[in-house]
Amino acid sequence: MTTPIVAPLEQPVSWAHRYTLGDWNTRASVRTSEHDYLLPPDLEQQLETRHWFPPGFLAYLTHPAIQAAGQTVIHRLSANHLVYFLDYTTLLEHRIVNRSVETIIHDELNVHIPARMKTAALQLYTDEGYHALFSNSLAEQVASFYGISRRPVMPHRIMRLNALLDGAPERYRALAWFLVGFVSETIIAKELLDVCRNDLVSSVQAMLRDHLADEARHSRYFSEVFHYLWLTLNSPQRTFVAKALLDIIRMFFEADERWMRESLLSAGLGETTITEILGGLTSPQATHQRVRSGAGATLQALKKAGFFDLPSNQQLFMKAGLIDG
Repeated sequence: MTTPIVAPLEQPVSWAHRYTLGDWNTRASVRTSEHDYLLPPDLEQQLETRHWFPPGFLAYLTHPAIQAAGQTVIHRLSANHLVYFLDYTTLLEHRIVNRSVETIIHDELNVHIPARMKTAALQLYTDEGYHALFSNSLAEQVASFYGISRRPVMPHRIMRLNALLDGAPERYRALAWFLVGFVSETIIAKELLDVCRNDLVSSVQAMLRDHLADEARHSRYFSEVFHYLWLTLNSPQRTFVAKALLDIIRMFFEADERWMRESLLSAGLGETTITEILGGLTSPQATHQRVRSGAGATLQALKKAGFFDLPSNQQLFMKAGLIDG
């Protein structure tokens, strides 16, 4: 049985720790973790009762055709998803989140940045580099174990975010980078919390728990920095932020249809089954439901910052169905 986890991001924040990562020197996984994240020697035995990835996140595994294919196919599809998630995480941490953090470190946001906010940003940057390292390490091991060779060079979400960032007006480009990091870090803490409530292969469980402990602090930090920035923005900047946030939040819950098709094909599933599964994952209704269930921490951070005190922002997000009236 998995030990219950209390979400660190729900703990009260001490005023003295605003804009910091708290006791980073003694709590960050890059400083304290003793895990090697190697596949366990009793892997085959563990897979009799444990999973590569939480089944609750992979609802399509309950499709009759997949159930009929048996446990070997279910494990393979779960492993496919884990490798994809880890490859995506490696890219996200290096090319998206750390680039976002650089806007704080190097004064790209054109506001005064307190010294301790910059120090925390440098610590967070270090954390994300370590997350990329252990994500890549574990992905390589699982891919080797199953002979997974068709790994996408660029996941759909990263491509979509890059397009949004490239299309942002130059005067708002650094702000757009920060917003992507803010949304990413407030969403991932909730995702990892839900993932860690499952019985997973021991090395996967250890890695995700270490990641969660760090990301809970990162979520709090980004929420505080967003609040700090929001108070400094002028009306045109706030208008840009509101529209950009709506697009960014949606992008984080879109399904990667091309990769999903390749994963399902690799398990030998028929075209009819694949079409049925993809239809259930990629519909606007399914995407909207994922947003509603997964963006709670981001929306709460916006509310706390006073974002929804502006009627125009409240109406925009209500019209999109992300908040209730």
